Amino acid sequence: MLPAAAAAMFLYGVYAIVSGIADLLFIGTLEWWANAWGMLSGAILALAAVFVRISLPGGLALAVAGLLGLQAISLHNDGLYYGELLHWTQGVRAGFSLLLIALAWYAWEPIPGGKLPEEP
Repeated sequence: MLPAAAAAMFLYGVYAIVSGIADLLFIGTLEWWANAWGMLSGAILALAAVFVRISLPGGLALAVAGLLGLQAISLHNDGLYYGELLHWTQGVRAGFSLLLIALAWYAWEPIPGGKLPEEP
């Protein structure tokens, strides 16, 4: 489950980066700062996916931060794209985020003995 959650987080982060670049360079629907926010949140999530995969302490918290950043900018973008807040799309996005976090949480591989290895 952990590899699947990490892969989905990584792909979601890469998707946010690519869609931000595409909108910034070609489409131009959003403001520059909204695209930057989405790309930064996507980069945070993609980096966190690597940390989640290796069960690095703090990796799951960083993934939650990236997912919350993407959710927040999505709330802003709905108003620009559709002229209203679409509750079902926000619900699906939030549900997907909760699923990823739950999969990573339950499959987390703790450090043996509960301590980090000591340096020589």
